[in-house]
This record gives sequence, structure tokens and C-alpha cells, in this order.
Amino acid sequence: MTKKIKMTTPIVEMNGDEMTRVIWSMIKEKLLEPFIELKCEYYDLGLEKREKTKDQITIEAAKAIKKYGVGVKCATITPNADRVKEYNLSNMWKSPNGTIRAYLDGTVFREPIILENIKPFVQNWTKPIIIARHAYGDVYSAVEIKANEAGISRLSFEGENQKESKIIKEFEGPGILQAMHNTDKSIKSFAKACFNYALDKKMDLWFATKDTISKIYDHRFKDIFIEIFASDYKEKFAKSNIEFFYTLIDDVVARIIRGNGGVLWACKNYDGDVMSDMVANAFGSLAMMTSVLVSPEGFYEYEAAHGTVQRHYYKHQKGEATSTNSVATIFAWTGALKKRGTLDNLDELVIFAKKLENTCLKLIEMGTMTKDLAILCDGEKVNIVNTEEFLDKLKEQLKLVI
Repeated sequence: MTKKIKMTTPIVEMNGDEMTRVIWSMIKEKLLEPFIELKCEYYDLGLEKREKTKDQITIEAAKAIKKYGVGVKCATITPNADRVKEYNLSNMWKSPNGTIRAYLDGTVFREPIILENIKPFVQNWTKPIIIARHAYGDVYSAVEIKANEAGISRLSFEGENQKESKIIKEFEGPGILQAMHNTDKSIKSFAKACFNYALDKKMDLWFATKDTISKIYDHRFKDIFIEIFASDYKEKFAKSNIEFFYTLIDDVVARIIRGNGGVLWACKNYDGDVMSDMVANAFGSLAMMTSVLVSPEGFYEYEAAHGTVQRHYYKHQKGEATSTNSVATIFAWTGALKKRGTLDNLDELVIFAKKLENTCLKLIEMGTMTKDLAILCDGEKVNIVNTEEFLDKLKEQLKLVI
């Protein structure tokens, strides 16, 4: 390739924290900037910047995704009490992922990256399992109260034509309360996103809640999915020879473990958070899972499905080499580049992103990998490399196919 690929519309770039921030910089320097004239609108979502802006930078980044249509995000710290002390924060700021997902009202689709020489822990899984996570409401937008004394707690609603109040609990002493919500609009968007994604992937769609226990909240999810499927998607699924299946969450977990994969598993927000980590690790590693937030308005945000790799970052700060897996972060960038190229009719950009993905996977399948994958590898010849060495070797191989 004699000249760099030019972009016409910016990608919203959101930097992050700790080891993934270090890797983020390396990926841009070694794998992207030598080949692409990157056009990005940059937002630093590192914890220090969120503290400085009172987390307004996260809202600004979400607005930018709505403006430009495509974003790519580095992993970020969601602070707990220990992090508040470590970073001397004025507030325990919310998860940037949660803020962005709530603002865009999207669905997160997470899919494992399959390798020939890395076998799933669940041996009967021969096909990918994609998790569709509703990315709005529930516990992530919950309101909480710590009751310090005896008293009465109520759940109430006041509308123009409906007023309703129920006693939650008559506390005899201290306790805790939590109130969650969701909306018909968001659940309908979630359902349609799942049905459309299943049709695109030509995969069966499974959806599960606990409607036998939650007879209003969870049951509303079930009703909306079934109604939309019957009215808009039943014939389309039949023509594609795929099925929609609803069951209870505990039943679907058993079916997933016993099955061979090849399904799109739709989950409520918390279920999707937990189960996507379980599926990723069972397929090999959290660092081998793609993640994309798809909004009903057609906005896309790509990210790695894992955290900031805190332990490796502390080693890095001491000047020690780490063997940190960068694949999911690379695929976050390639996902965003492919979508940007598709929307802007830039075939060169799409082709480059696909070549980078394929070259990355071939490099691992040929035996060069970070330590986390080497432990899982079936191959006899394994070359364990550190974080930067892997990216350098990937760049060498990429140059051969560009």
C-alpha cells in the first residue's frame, strides 16, 4: 500500500484507564496510524478527566456518538470505595458504559472470537454463543435508600389518570431499599434489535426472564417479545428457518450448557452483564470477545468486553513487562472502522479492518500469543510474547498483506 487510507467522517474515540489505555496508544501507533489517516473526535474518559469535568465528558461523548454515528471506547474504571481513595475522587462516579448505554438506549451484542487452537471449556460448544444484553434501566438506573431506622417504605406512581401506591416493607430496624424501572419503548427497541440481529446472523433467538416470580416487571418483557414476534417477525423467522424460543432464565442456562452453541441469547440488563462474562471465559478469555452497542436510531459503539487489567497496569508502572491480551481492543477498533467504512462507502477501510482481524487470528493460530491464551492453547508450538511484542509481530504480518 503506497498511501494511507483517508476517512471522511470522524469516529468518536473514547480513551480509558490503566493497562487498556497503554494498549490503546500502542494499537493506534503500530496498527492504525501507519495505514490510515485516522479521523477521530477525541474524548478522554480516563477517571482523572471524569473527576475534573464532574463526569460531563461522558455525556459529551455520548452526544458525539449520536452526532457521528460510530464510536469506539477503551475500557474504563467504574470506581468503588477503594478507587475513590486511590484517585482522591469527590464522587463515586457512575459507570461510563452505563451512562452511554442509557443515553443511546441500545442493545449490547457480545460475541466470542473463535480460534482453531483455543477450545472452549464446555467441550460440546462448537458454535459461537452471542449474548444480546438490554442496555437500559433495571439495576443500572436504580434508586437506592439506606434506611437507618424503623419505618415504612412505599412504591408509588402518579400519572394523569393513574395513581397507585404499595407498601414495600414495614421496617422494624435498619435496612436497604432499591427501586428499578424500565419502559415499554426501550423493551420494544430491545426486542426488535434482537429479532433483526438474529435474522442477520441466521441464528435461533432465545430469550428468558423470571416471569413466574416477577409477575409484572419480568412478565412485561415476555409479553412484549411475544407480541412483537407474532406481529412482525414470525413469518420472517420461518422463511429464514430459524426459531424464537422463550423460557425461564434458569432453564435457558441449563440448555446453554448442554447445547452446542449457535444461538443468540437475549438477556435483561443484569443477566446479560453476568452471562456475557461467563460465556466469554468459557470460550477461553474475556479478552477474546467483541462487544457492540446498537441503538434503535442506528448508532454504534464498539468496545472490548473486559476491564482495565488493573493488576497488569501496576506491574507496568513498576517498569515490568506484561503479557496482556490486546485482541478484544483491536477488534473494537476494527469493528468501528468496518462500520464507518460501510456507512461512508469506503471499501478500502472495510477491507483493511478485515485484514487486520484475519491477520491477528492467524498470528495466534500459528502459535504467537500472550500468556493467557498460551495456558489454553492446544498447539505444541507456542511462542509466548509480552504486550508490545505481540503488537509488533502483528504489525510485521499486517504489512505483508496490505
